[in-house]
Amino acid sequence: MIKEETIRSIPEPTLRRVPSYCQVLLGLAEQGQEYVSCTQLSEALHIDPTLIRKDIALAGATGRPKVGYLTRDLHRQLENFLGWNNARDAILVGAGSLGSALMGYKAFDQYGVNIVMAFDTDPEKVGRKIHDVPVLPLTRMPNLLERMKVHLGILTVPAEYAQTVGELMVMNGILAIWNFAPLALKVPEGIIVQNEDLFSSLGILSSKLAAVLKNEDDHFKEGER
Repeated sequence: MIKEETIRSIPEPTLRRVPSYCQVLLGLAEQGQEYVSCTQLSEALHIDPTLIRKDIALAGATGRPKVGYLTRDLHRQLENFLGWNNARDAILVGAGSLGSALMGYKAFDQYGVNIVMAFDTDPEKVGRKIHDVPVLPLTRMPNLLERMKVHLGILTVPAEYAQTVGELMVMNGILAIWNFAPLALKVPEGIIVQNEDLFSSLGILSSKLAAVLKNEDDHFKEGER
């Protein structure tokens, strides 16, 4: 097992790439492929093989010269590196459309995340189960977190409530927040926050699409001349 301080020193781009390696490796293992090379991963993911080799080395995995890595062993080592082999209970705050979709995402089991309960302030949501996850009033969160020792929180509330709810999470034992709110949280040192800025991603996608469409339009106009 790689120590926590070692994980913290690993570059974030590496941590973002390794999950894609796991997905490819799982597919190859299910197809019965015994060995895999960095070149094969490179061809599947369009990532430089030298970079892949460095990432795998950071994860502590070793292969055999001219043969590669045992596919299932490498998959298991990378999952261990990411902590996916240890199931972690999580709570979610904000049982709206996005929160409901996350509660229904079955693949979380594969990645070591188990959403055990959700919280909301909307009377129409409280008391229901969404994808078998109970939705409880936010006022019950402090007591339940103290009793259950859950340390991972998923935040899917509007921006105007995000900081307040984030502080409430931290005050009651949450050590890591997966933040889907369009707001950068201010948290004490030592608290982990992973921001998922959907609007920025959409902006990048839209900008690239506009450039492609403009390029096609320019080619079309040139063809008419």
